Amino acid sequence: MILFTSDTNSKRQQMAKTGFIYLLVSLFFVLFGAVYEYFSHEVYSYFMLYAFAIPLVGGVLPYFSLAYFDRLHVPNRAICNIYNSGIATLTVGSCITGVLGIYGTTNRLTNIYWIVGFVFLAIAVILYLASLIFSDKNKA
Repeated sequence: MILFTSDTNSKRQQMAKTGFIYLLVSLFFVLFGAVYEYFSHEVYSYFMLYAFAIPLVGGVLPYFSLAYFDRLHVPNRAICNIYNSGIATLTVGSCITGVLGIYGTTNRLTNIYWIVGFVFLAIAVILYLASLIFSDKNKA
């Protein structure tokens, strides 16, 4: 039992560390967006302005929730990796779309970022819910 408890605490510490890293990434995109907008000759893109919100809402909130609420089931590493890939893809897609918008052009290939990002997130959520269901069946 003690080994299981220490393993859970270790996973929760890892969730808190990942949430803090997402907080730093959000701050980076706030600064990156501000500097890019400053040098863009007063041309603005909402994709660039709000690129920080994706890692903030999609990374900081879920990971800090998993770290600090004991009732939540901590996902395994594979699910976290898929989820992190989805957040990274959406963030980069927002940044690229913002850069192209500020430049004054569009590209339909930027839609691939949104599709792949949401597919990764959907797969991670489905796997997380499946792990919840199977862990409840194993406890019973």
